[in-house]
Amino acid sequence: MSSDFAIDVRGLNKSFHGRRVVKDVALQVRPGEIFGFLGPNGSGKTTSIRMMCGLLTPDSGEGTCLGYDIVKEAALIKRQVGYMTQKFSYWEDLTIRENLDFIARVYGMNDRREAVDRALEDLGLSARANQLTGSLSGGWKQRLALAACLLHRPKLLLLDEPTAGVDPTARRDFWEELHRLAATGISVLVSTHYMDEAERCHKLAYIAYGKLLANGTAEEIVAAQGLHTWAVRGANLGGLTEALRAKPGVEQTVAFGSAIHASGKDEALLERSLREAASGFQIEPIETGLEDVFIYLMNRSEDNFGGAA
Repeated sequence: MSSDFAIDVRGLNKSFHGRRVVKDVALQVRPGEIFGFLGPNGSGKTTSIRMMCGLLTPDSGEGTCLGYDIVKEAALIKRQVGYMTQKFSYWEDLTIRENLDFIARVYGMNDRREAVDRALEDLGLSARANQLTGSLSGGWKQRLALAACLLHRPKLLLLDEPTAGVDPTARRDFWEELHRLAATGISVLVSTHYMDEAERCHKLAYIAYGKLLANGTAEEIVAAQGLHTWAVRGANLGGLTEALRAKPGVEQTVAFGSAIHASGKDEALLERSLREAASGFQIEPIETGLEDVFIYLMNRSEDNFGGAA
């Protein structure tokens, strides 16, 4: 395994109650890289993340995290990882400062006062340090959770859908902070359902039914699927959708606001079918987007599970 990677794993497998939920996952994340992990609910994202970082022992597979063996040296990995779960898990009857001080005690930090002050300052929480956590909005709770993750100065952040239920402004601010952290050399592995967030990542992986279906930059993932996409606009698009799906070469139709995105791999056949079925509508070729590709992967991913237990 190469020391050039913060995470370097291969062949990871995990089963629960006789059902294999992660299948032969391999992944590499470089230092200072924001790596997005995408997939539908129940796809194995969280299980994979935990195995990669020594928080869960794989049934089989190997790899390193921060230079340590994910099986034999898991305890050493945990000391250098900040893990932010999807569920907010801090004490609402304590202030922000009291929550951070408690976490610093859990870490056994000798310089906990300095560490808490630093985290408050870095995350813009100093002015609210004495505010009760229960009175915070979702965005401020999110900042508190990130501050707690950073107290012990980890080299790797694991963020499990960290912006779920947070307003768009808070999400944007959060991602600006992630890029600031990445610029200091901290690696970030983040799972998300939001396409605008996926496009902010340096690299992406898409997992469904335990299998890794795509891996690379956003541009590489889009190019690898070989999809051609047209936008269709006009009245009564709902009725047109069904007609398009029945036409040869139209492999996918997705509503995007006031348009339908129709995609397929055979460019000529797709265009011919659209011109036949969408006469009277405005049609034009557009660049295939990341969301088009992920919907395409998701709609074809169920067979990849194969019903295996």
